[in-house]
Amino acid sequence: MTTVSRRDLLKAASTVVAGTGMAVAAGGASQPAAAAVVRRSGPDYLPGDQLTHLLRRATWGVTPGSLAQLRRKGRAAWLEEQLHPGRIDDSACSRMVRDAYPGLSWSMREVRRRVVHDDAREYMVSVATASVMRAVWSKRQLFEVMCDFWSNHLHVTSPFNMVWYCRNDYDRNVVRANALGRFEDMLVASAKHPAMLVFLNNAESTKVDPNENYGRELLELHTVGVDGGYDESDMYDSSLIMTGFGLDETTGEFRYRATDHHTGPVSVLGFSHDNASGAGGYDVGVSYLRYLANHPATAKQLAYKLARRFVSDDPPQPLVDRLAQTYLDSATAIVPVLRELFDSPEFAASRGQKLRRPMEDVVASMRVLGLRPQVKGTSSFREMYFVCAEVGHAPFAWPLVNGYPDDAGAWLSASTTLNRWNRHLALAGGWYPRALPRPPLRDLLPKRLPRTHGAYVDALAKRLVFRELHPEHRNAILGFLEVSADTPVKRTSRAVAGAFPKVVALILDSPYHGYR
Repeated sequence: MTTVSRRDLLKAASTVVAGTGMAVAAGGASQPAAAAVVRRSGPDYLPGDQLTHLLRRATWGVTPGSLAQLRRKGRAAWLEEQLHPGRIDDSACSRMVRDAYPGLSWSMREVRRRVVHDDAREYMVSVATASVMRAVWSKRQLFEVMCDFWSNHLHVTSPFNMVWYCRNDYDRNVVRANALGRFEDMLVASAKHPAMLVFLNNAESTKVDPNENYGRELLELHTVGVDGGYDESDMYDSSLIMTGFGLDETTGEFRYRATDHHTGPVSVLGFSHDNASGAGGYDVGVSYLRYLANHPATAKQLAYKLARRFVSDDPPQPLVDRLAQTYLDSATAIVPVLRELFDSPEFAASRGQKLRRPMEDVVASMRVLGLRPQVKGTSSFREMYFVCAEVGHAPFAWPLVNGYPDDAGAWLSASTTLNRWNRHLALAGGWYPRALPRPPLRDLLPKRLPRTHGAYVDALAKRLVFRELHPEHRNAILGFLEVSADTPVKRTSRAVAGAFPKVVALILDSPYHGYR
């Protein structure tokens, strides 16, 4: 029997970095484990049914319970419920977050009054930690996926010292309040929010000294996109239109300052206004934002980004065109666009065309392992955040203005992959986070222990990745266990005793789990 160490198996599995295949250790000590490499296409690693495909894309990770619920409700009913999250009782998750971090219900004024400066960073971390908690345990899974999507599209880095008191309010009243509403409303809310005003410097932009950061990113990132057809003159007028949108120096809240607003004719991409007075500048700015939200180029950019998120890194242009038209026909409403996307043949055909980003991988692992919230304290909630930080993907933490990338190439590094593998083993072994209750690993297997090691690997794979492994991959794990497929399984067998966490981790290390 070939003997394969976990180190050799992981070394051989290095092609998971590219998401193109799982390398299989075929030799012993005299033959390097990486000698035989099996490359397969993405769909070869995933269950063939459309229900599991929908869950892998529209949620933070498949669980036996979510799959059973989807089968029971039916695809159409489940999707409509997820598109209308108010219909879903998520009180348990809301209560968990509220009990762990009561300060997240505070207004911006309360935060400024109650959080001392030395604790500001910890407060911002709690905002991001709540996002991880919701991703793992919320029943409103599609809503949480869309909150993540919009947090990256209208990105405000956190922790960032200037937004310590307002980043939570931004998450609550800009992103979460509008994630499945109308983009037009979300764009206006973001433009007026202190977090965005500070992050992109519009709070300090005046007619005497206009700051072009927000006016530029409003066009390039938030609306029409870099190929939207604007020029330097448009970008400058964009900045002038938004002068006066600032902060109250006492409260730190939004305040329109008429005396800071540039007056005089402005024109951007077909939007024009005489902009005759400072007093009327607020209405000009809001009209401009609504114009941009409804611009055909904005429709194309958002359609492309949504298709990239849910379909493929290089989404089919016909799908992008249809989504853009739906967006315009629906007055920037998001739900009709998502309905069109998930019902499209392009979505149905996209299995194996997206990889999970690091946080998605970590959250999906927690969900499929059945980790539950800690009953008292917040130590492991905080550790959940730092697990995401360790793999380079903590919520809101991207340091640039464009939000986390959503293509595979941005995440294909050896260090990122190694960090994911280490996290899988720590999660499977129950080592970190430490205080999250979890079912025994034995519960991942049927109540009646499989008779052979081959059946053991099959059963474990079905439970973790919802399908059996290909024979060569199954044999690689059997080689690691130093057994054959027909070797009997006993309760004292290494597979269900000391090596159980490592076998679980190896399956999670594979492309079977790594694809979105």
